[in-house]
Amino acid sequence: MSALRVGVAGPVGSGKTALVDALCKTMRDRFNLAVVTNDIYTQEDAQFLVRSQALERDRILGVETGGCPHTAIREDASMNLVAIEELERRFLNLDLVFVESGGDNLAATFSPELVDLTIYVIDVAGGDKIPRKGGPGITKSDLLVINKIDLAPYVGADLDVMKHDTQKMRGNKPFVFTNLKTQEGLSAVCGFIYTHGLGLD
Repeated sequence: MSALRVGVAGPVGSGKTALVDALCKTMRDRFNLAVVTNDIYTQEDAQFLVRSQALERDRILGVETGGCPHTAIREDASMNLVAIEELERRFLNLDLVFVESGGDNLAATFSPELVDLTIYVIDVAGGDKIPRKGGPGITKSDLLVINKIDLAPYVGADLDVMKHDTQKMRGNKPFVFTNLKTQEGLSAVCGFIYTHGLGLD
């Protein structure tokens, strides 16, 4: 049986890599994990995860997309699929592979052939208007993560406004406020993956 594939997307600097790092460190003792990262011309995100010791080096593969990061997760996901196959070959019985997209705009979405669940990350520093701007990442992702809530007072963002607008844009789809520096909200993200991805209570 193939591993659950969880896509993590969002704009540059929203906290995608920090989220993947935190999820790996929280889940690695319980599950057999691996990560694929996407960067345009570097493997910076993969190197960050290796340095932070999120997982062992050989469980993290960096894909250099060489162009629009959106293409590598949507229109032509072949490089990512090859990377996942390589990880599944290296590690039998993988439970879960995180696929982190390169930084992209609110229109970024994963191909359904690439991932089973999508987590979209935005951050408060972009202002409280971001949720109401919509886009597939905001409206269609399985889970929306609104990160860096600790910055709200400094950027004049109103979390109540963000909550209201997010509920309006997403309907019944779940969302979580997080501060990954203190791990606030992290358990809710893990719980979502356990319940909706891995079928655990």
